[in-house]
Amino acid sequence: MQNDTTPIVIGIAGGTGAGKTTVAQEILERVGAKNISLLPHDAYYKDLTGLSQAQRVLVNFDHPNSLDTELLIEHVKLLRSGMPIQLPVYDFKTHSRTSNTITIQPQPVILVEGILIFAEPKLRELFDVKIYVDTDPDIRFIRRLERDITERGRTSISVIQQYLTTVRPMHLEFVEPSKRYADVIIPEGGLNTVAMDMVVARLLELLRVK
Repeated sequence: MQNDTTPIVIGIAGGTGAGKTTVAQEILERVGAKNISLLPHDAYYKDLTGLSQAQRVLVNFDHPNSLDTELLIEHVKLLRSGMPIQLPVYDFKTHSRTSNTITIQPQPVILVEGILIFAEPKLRELFDVKIYVDTDPDIRFIRRLERDITERGRTSISVIQQYLTTVRPMHLEFVEPSKRYADVIIPEGGLNTVAMDMVVARLLELLRVK
C-alpha cells in the first residue's frame, strides 16, 4: 500500500443472479480498478477433491458451510494490514479447488462479493459499507440458468433441480434475511444508475477523507 490509511471494506450481497458482479464491475470502472482489491466469495468454496464426483454433486453449495469463510476473513484482515494474499481459484465444473492462486495486492478499497457474506457475523462486522442487490426472483433464476449452462457446463435439468432443492430454500433461509444488515439496498443492481451514482459518490468521498 502506498499509504498508512486503513482500507475501506465493502460488501456486496444479494441472491444468485441478482447483479452483484455488475455492481462490482461498475464500482471497479468508476472508482478505479487500481484502487480496489476484489474478493469473490465464490473463490472460497471448500476443496472437495477428497470426495467422488457423485458425492460432490450432492453437496449443498448454497449453504454457508460449503464455503471456507474463515480463510476469506483471514484474507480481508491481511489486506487491511497491508499484506498481499493468494486468492484461491475454484473449478466449478469439477467442484474442486485448483492448485493455482491469484496474487491480490492491498489497495485503498477491499471489495467482497457473494450471496452469503452478510449471513456470516464475523465477516459482516469487517464491512464498512454493506450493499444488498435486490432483484426479482424470476430474473435471478433466468440469469442463473444462462450462466450455469454457458459458463459451468451444466444441463438445464440439473440447474432447475439444484435451484428447487437448494438454491431457493437457502436463499429464503440465509440470503433474504441478511438483507436487513445492508446499509444500502439497490433494486436491479448495476442497471440502477441513480443508486450507483450515489454509491460511487459516497465511496469517492470516503476515499478522500481517508
